[in-house]
Amino acid sequence: MEQFLQAGIIGISLGAQYALLALGFTLIFGILGVVNFSHGGFYMLGGYVAYACVDRLGVPYPVAVLAAVAATAALGWVFELLLIERLVDDHLATLMLTLGLYLVMSTAMLEVFGPLAMDFRFPVTGALRFGPVYAPLENLVVLGICLTAILALWLVLFRTDIGRALRALADDRAVAMAQGLRPKLLFPAAFALATGLAGLTGALVTPILSLSPGVADPVLATSFLTVILGGLGSLGGAALAAFIVGIVEAYSSVYFGGSIGALILFVLVLLLLVFRPTGLLGREVRGA
Repeated sequence: MEQFLQAGIIGISLGAQYALLALGFTLIFGILGVVNFSHGGFYMLGGYVAYACVDRLGVPYPVAVLAAVAATAALGWVFELLLIERLVDDHLATLMLTLGLYLVMSTAMLEVFGPLAMDFRFPVTGALRFGPVYAPLENLVVLGICLTAILALWLVLFRTDIGRALRALADDRAVAMAQGLRPKLLFPAAFALATGLAGLTGALVTPILSLSPGVADPVLATSFLTVILGGLGSLGGAALAAFIVGIVEAYSSVYFGGSIGALILFVLVLLLLVFRPTGLLGREVRGA
């Protein structure tokens, strides 16, 4: 029972981290119709920006996290405005553009910081005890920040004018434009919001796990898997699927090992695609 509860805590923490990544990924797809293959790169970049701020500039870790969010959001804004915007309806071209950006970011981090993992550690250590169960403090802090960020994103999307405008563009771009909404102003904002979430996750999680030029690959794979499971274009489905993926990964790793856990996730997605191709809460997304 102790092991079961311990795995549950880890799974919920993983789920919150995956939710931030998946929400950013599905936000871009749902609003722009773009599969952002650079999403894992922004996660990696967030970690490196936070590391550089702490290690090279000596700034406090919370400030470094904010700097990572600002840097990734700004890069996402510029990238969408200068490149994606020109080819937003050409899905193959945008896929290649985002993949190219990911390769550029990976190569740049490799050249600047080298191939080895950075000595980047979370500033909070220790554990809290809940009866027979121990919860690492760093996991609890990251969980709290991730849940706060998810709540903030929900408030932005459902309680602000810009959020309603973004959802209108996602539902029917032609009708939204007829009502006076301007995609050229809103699309960069959506891209920046999504990449900022990826940068936040990278700044929070890489000190706990690892920071190297290769960390983006599994992140992109997990994000894509989670979004498919939840349903392309569905924010609620992405969040739900993220916690399912986190819990399944935690329990399967504890009881079966990491490789079996990955196999279980792929089997779940395959079964879902057979019996429910739209995902858990998927819907048809109109790109134009």
